[in-house]
Amino acid sequence: MLIKQVTAVAVSVPLEIVTSMSSRTVHAREYVIVTVEDEDGSTGTGYTYAGTTGGRAVRDTVLQSLLPVLRGRPVHDIEGAWKDMYQEALLIGRRGAVLRSMSAIDIALFDLVSRKAGLPLAKFLGGWKDKVPAYASGGYYRAGDPFEQLEREIRGNQALGFTDHKIKVGGRTVREDAARVKLARELVGPEGRLSLDANNAYRHAAEAIEAGRAFERAAGPLGLWWFEEPLSPEDVAGHARVAAALETPVATGEIHQTRWDFRALMEQGAAAIVQADAAVVGGISEWRRIAALCASFDVPMAPHWHHNLHVHLAASTPNCMVVEHFDLAKDVFNFERLLTPASRARPEGGCLAVPDVPGLGVEFDPQAVEQFRLA
Repeated sequence: MLIKQVTAVAVSVPLEIVTSMSSRTVHAREYVIVTVEDEDGSTGTGYTYAGTTGGRAVRDTVLQSLLPVLRGRPVHDIEGAWKDMYQEALLIGRRGAVLRSMSAIDIALFDLVSRKAGLPLAKFLGGWKDKVPAYASGGYYRAGDPFEQLEREIRGNQALGFTDHKIKVGGRTVREDAARVKLARELVGPEGRLSLDANNAYRHAAEAIEAGRAFERAAGPLGLWWFEEPLSPEDVAGHARVAAALETPVATGEIHQTRWDFRALMEQGAAAIVQADAAVVGGISEWRRIAALCASFDVPMAPHWHHNLHVHLAASTPNCMVVEHFDLAKDVFNFERLLTPASRARPEGGCLAVPDVPGLGVEFDPQAVEQFRLA
């Protein structure tokens, strides 16, 4: 069966409450939804996050640069499609928006072929789990008392069944953030784990090490699960220096793309936990190559965002230890506003169930997509 058509829609979903992290303030999030249709009318859908302004760029890359490579190709030739899209992108830059475009297409193809096989994506990929561990992500900066916000959020996470949590650092002084870390560590308690996400906040390794040590002191004997993205993604050597200096494992990889980026992280010992995002790195195809690479270095995966997608990959990847969950009520990662309520993830006991319907198991709400669609 051949690919007949590929469509792409860009949407901008506003946040109800302005939200900040160390590196930016977010008013809305943009996503691109790609649908692949074959000759018999079967469809598969993929998607990617395009930042706060990149929706049109990703959409147009799909339609103008990558669509000609795909039309008329066998739907099961996913590896060949990836190779040819990557080659086609040689002159326009094989990173950034281009790889996010490829990611959405690759995910759509996997959704299509697993639907045609009548299998949930996890089972299609050889998965054996019906649920996977998850942690509650959040702890962003918003207007109001930061300690009241933090306590309310962590208590809310716990009410949903989560024992493991992540909060932001790097957006305030080290002293202010350390006070937040101390409170969060106390609230999480000895039965749970706390990780910190700096979103590339620190200028150089020495600054990140100073902050990391302050956070370790604030966490006390219970310690920290990981310290995420202390430096710019390009500073692989700096991440290696931070990793060598701290007791807390360093996690990174959410911005990195393709196996070649991750090979550098592994070779330099820059990450004890890898956070490759299948909607960023080049899709499911490339994510699985990266997971195999990490497994050869005995490094676990904890993918960034997109729990609706990564629950399938975690269920079929032995070295994937946990997925990141954003409760829609927090209005931070608001992708699920585009989905029908029935297909949104529902945490239970700190885990997410793997969908048991064919494909990804997500169903887009046409009215919501149209409401937020970018012209």
